Amino acid sequence: MQVKGNLFVPSKVRYVRGDKSAAGGLKMRRGGLECILCAIVARDKKVESLEICRTKLFCVCANLYPYNPGHLMVFPLRHVEDLRRMTGKEAAELFALEKIAMDILDEMYQPHGYNIGYNLGECGGNSIQHIHLHIVPRFKNELGFVDILSSSRIIVDDPRSSLPRLRRLFSKKLRIGRI
Repeated sequence: MQVKGNLFVPSKVRYVRGDKSAAGGLKMRRGGLECILCAIVARDKKVESLEICRTKLFCVCANLYPYNPGHLMVFPLRHVEDLRRMTGKEAAELFALEKIAMDILDEMYQPHGYNIGYNLGECGGNSIQHIHLHIVPRFKNELGFVDILSSSRIIVDDPRSSLPRLRRLFSKKLRIGRI
């Protein structure tokens, strides 16, 4: 929903505020949640993972709180909080995964554009202290009457239902040797 020129995603508020039930039951520690992305990397059973694939250095997941169908996150397997702390090899692999993800999302959803980027620092909207790249497909005419009248966002594709096809496509692309 758009409120005074700002994007508001009601489904994510509990998670951002540190509600552990919104993070799949991840236990709390001083200063808030433990790193949910590290928990996904560790395959912690207390966290719902929408993992699509892994490489030697990265994990690709569907976003549990998507802004649009096909919203993906790509993050390093090692805990890195600052983009500038990534190695050259990590940066190269991240860029290669970004291109592969866009090819796959083009095939699956035929988006009209993308928002791709990072939320860096608390004031930059970062709610997870582990660097992660958002890849958000964008579509013409995204807002409909339900979005506007009921303050609800319509997501026409449950990220869980897309996982099998996304996993097959990523597996195929990665086998071809693009990374």
